[in-house]
Amino acid sequence: MSNDATGATNARSTGADAGNLGYLALGLTLLAYGLLSTGILHGAGVGDATHLAHILGGVTLFIAGLWQLRRDEGFTGTAFTSLGAFWATWSVAGGAGKNAVGLFLLLWALLALSLTAASWGAGLVNRAVYGLFTVSLVLSAIAVLGGYGGLGKAAGWVAAVAGLAAWYRATSALSNGSWGKVALPVK
Repeated sequence: MSNDATGATNARSTGADAGNLGYLALGLTLLAYGLLSTGILHGAGVGDATHLAHILGGVTLFIAGLWQLRRDEGFTGTAFTSLGAFWATWSVAGGAGKNAVGLFLLLWALLALSLTAASWGAGLVNRAVYGLFTVSLVLSAIAVLGGYGGLGKAAGWVAAVAGLAAWYRATSALSNGSWGKVALPVK
């Protein structure tokens, strides 16, 4: 039986790409952060996502980004290493004042906006991931700076949808590569 018949060739080629790992890490971190920001899980808050944000969002994204840069994948390498730094910093900045947090979120929204612009030719799903993340960061910054709790919850929902889009992006790439056909479209 040949490798083509078993799908091993396709699975091997997608397995060497750390982009899938990066999008899964980004998706799960955004989903957790977003849902915990909404307040739907009673007794849990956004602070409960700090360990997940540090290890999965920070370390895993950063490593996936370095791997992508090594493969000359400039966009995903830049996106994942910078977003890994974002999540790692966010997870340890618990005692920062509201003005510092608001500024931090606005500055990272600028990065997310740059990633949105850079992903424009990569398809609707990629634009959704970075575009929704940008909107979430801006809404979160306004909520923090203005003390608008309801807006912070809305930002959480937007982040959760961005997380679902990133998770879908990774699942699509993994399943389409291993099944040998397009099962989950991304454009």
